[in-house]
Amino acid sequence: MRKCLWYSVLTILCTLSSIFAYAQDKLITGRITDASDEALPGVSISVKNKKTATISDAKGEYKIKASIGDILVFSSVGYVKVEKSVSALTSLNISLVADNTSLEEVVVVGYGTSRKKDLTGSVTSITSKDFQTGAITTPEQLISGKVPGVSIISNSGQPGTGSTIRIRGGSSLSASNNPLIVIDGVPLEGEGGIAGASNPLSFINPNDIETFTVLKDASAAAIYGTRASNGVIIITTKKGKSGALRINFSSVNSLSTVAKQVSVLSADQFRTIVSEKGTAAQKALIGTANTNWQDVIYQTAHMTDNNLSIGGEVAKLPYRISLGFQTQSGVLKTDKLQRTSIALSLNPTFFNNHLKVDLSLKGSLQKSRFANLGAIGAAVSFDPTQPVYATVNPQRFGGYFEWLDRNSPTGLMNLAGRNPLGMLEQRFDEGTPQRSIGNIQFDYKFHFLPALRANLNLGYDVSKGEGTVYVSDSSAIGYVVGGKGGTNNIYKQTKQNTLLEFYLNYVKDLRFLKSRVDVMAGYSYNNYLTTNYNYASYTASGEKYPNTDPAFPFDKPENTLISFFGRANYSVNNRYFLTATLRRDGSSRFAPANRWGLFPSIALAWDLKEEGIFAKNETLSTLKLRASYGVRVSRMVSETMITILIMP
Repeated sequence: MRKCLWYSVLTILCTLSSIFAYAQDKLITGRITDASDEALPGVSISVKNKKTATISDAKGEYKIKASIGDILVFSSVGYVKVEKSVSALTSLNISLVADNTSLEEVVVVGYGTSRKKDLTGSVTSITSKDFQTGAITTPEQLISGKVPGVSIISNSGQPGTGSTIRIRGGSSLSASNNPLIVIDGVPLEGEGGIAGASNPLSFINPNDIETFTVLKDASAAAIYGTRASNGVIIITTKKGKSGALRINFSSVNSLSTVAKQVSVLSADQFRTIVSEKGTAAQKALIGTANTNWQDVIYQTAHMTDNNLSIGGEVAKLPYRISLGFQTQSGVLKTDKLQRTSIALSLNPTFFNNHLKVDLSLKGSLQKSRFANLGAIGAAVSFDPTQPVYATVNPQRFGGYFEWLDRNSPTGLMNLAGRNPLGMLEQRFDEGTPQRSIGNIQFDYKFHFLPALRANLNLGYDVSKGEGTVYVSDSSAIGYVVGGKGGTNNIYKQTKQNTLLEFYLNYVKDLRFLKSRVDVMAGYSYNNYLTTNYNYASYTASGEKYPNTDPAFPFDKPENTLISFFGRANYSVNNRYFLTATLRRDGSSRFAPANRWGLFPSIALAWDLKEEGIFAKNETLSTLKLRASYGVRVSRMVSETMITILIMP
C-alpha cells in the first residue's frame, strides 16, 4: 500500500514538474528588419495580455521572455503590426511591412504632429514622393501646383530668384502678404531679405527637404499667432536613420532659353519707316547693321545641381550628412549663381526611447552676380540698325556703340538709350551671402506618465550678406567728365535670430468614453537682431563722392517676440472633433500699453463617413464637414468648409 502510494506521489510530482517546466518563461531572441532587410530599431515587442515588453536596439535585435503558446506582438509607427505565437524555438526573426496608409494619417502641425483624421483645420501635407521634379533651384518650386489654394509665381528668370507665395490670396494692401515659413521648428524672419541674395529661401537645399505642410485657415495657423495672418508653411528636412550605410548621389543638368521674345521691328522694317516718314536729320542717323538686340543680351543658360548624402548609424547614433553644389547661369547674360550647401542631422534616442534628440544644422554659401535688368527694356527699344561695337572711337565707353552728341559735356546723347550689352557687361554687382539655420530639440516622454511629453527647442538663424557694385568710369552708364565717375561701393549686413521654445503635450485615449484628448501648452521666445553697415559712395577709382558720409557707421534694429500658446483637441467616437487654440503674443515693437495681442480660434468637424448611412459606401473615401472661426492680427476670419474626397 505504501509502495503504491509512493509511486502515485512520485507520478504527480513528475507531472507537476513537467507542467511547470512547460509553462516556465524562456528567452526569445531575434532580429527585426524591413522589406529591404535593413534593421529596424525602436520596434515595440510585447507579450499579448501580459505586461512584458521591450524594444529592438540599433541593430534591430531584441530579447524577451515568454512561454510556449504566448503571442508576441511586434509594432512600430508606419509598419503593419505582426503577431507571432511562441513555439519551442528560441529564435524568431521578423520582417515588418510598411503601412503607407498609417503614415499618411500622421501630419506635421504647429508644435508637434496630429493624426490626419483628427484635423479640424485646413491642413495639406506634401511629401518628397509628390514633389515637382526637374531643375529645382529654390524650395517653394517643389510644391508649385501641388497644393490647392496656394499660388506660387516666379518673380523673374534670374538664378535663385524667389517666388511670390500666396495662401488663399492676399489679406493686406500695404503690409506683407507672405506666409510664415518654419524650417524644422525654426520660424524664419518674415521681413526683408538677406543682402547679396535674391531670395532668402534660396539658401535651403531642396534636396534636403522631406515634407511641406501648409496651414491655410485660422484654426490651423492660429497656434503661430500674429505672424500667421497669411498662413504657415512648415518645412521638415530629412533626418538620420538607423541601419546600414546609405550613400546617394544625384546630378541634374538642364539648359534654358527664352521661350518667346518681344515682337519688335527688324532692322529693314525700321529703315523703311524712317526712310518714308523721317526727317533728313533722322535719316542721316540710320545705320547699316542688322542687330537683334534681344539675341545679343540673351543666352542659353546652363544649370548643374549635384547632391551627395551619406546616412547610417555610428555607435547607435543615426546620422545624415549632405553636400550640395549648384551653379546656374541666367538666360540674361552676366546673371550667375553658385551655391554650396551642407547639412547635418543627428537623431539619437536615450532611456529606452523615452528621450529623443534631434540636432539639425544647415549652412549655405552663395556667390552671385546680378545682371542689370534695365538691359531688357533697352534691348526692346534700341535702334536695330546700329552695331553692337563702335566703329568710330572704339576706345571710348568700353568699345560699345553709343549715341554721341558733340554738344554734350560727356559726349553722350542724354535722351538716347544706352547699349544693352554694355549695360550688362560693364556693371559688376556681386554678392557673397552666407546663412546658417539650426536647432536642437529634446523630446522627453515621462517614465511615470508616458502620455505626457516635454519638448524643448533651441534654435538660431544667422546670416551675413556682403557685396560690391562696380561700374567702370569708361562705361556709358557711369561716365563723368574728367575720369571721376563710375561706382565702387560695398555693402554689408548681418542678422542674428535666436529661438527658445518649450511645451508640454498630453495625449490620452479615454476608452471608457470612446474619446481621445490631446492637450498642449507652451512658451516661445524669439529675438531678431540686424546690423546694417552704412558706407559712403565712391567713384570707380575709389574717390569718395561728396556729401555721402553716413550719419552713423551702422544701425542695429532689434525686436523681441514673447508668446504663450495652447491647443486642445478632443474627439468622440472618431466622428466628432473639437479643436480650440489660444495664443498671446507680446512684441517689443509696440508701446507697453499696446504690446500684447490675443489670438483665439475654435474649430469643429464631423466625419460623416463614420456614420451608418455612409460607412458602407465604397465610392466615398472621406466625407467631413468642418467649420472654424479665428482671429488673426485684429482681423476676424470665419470659415465653413465641406471636404469631399472621392476615390478614383
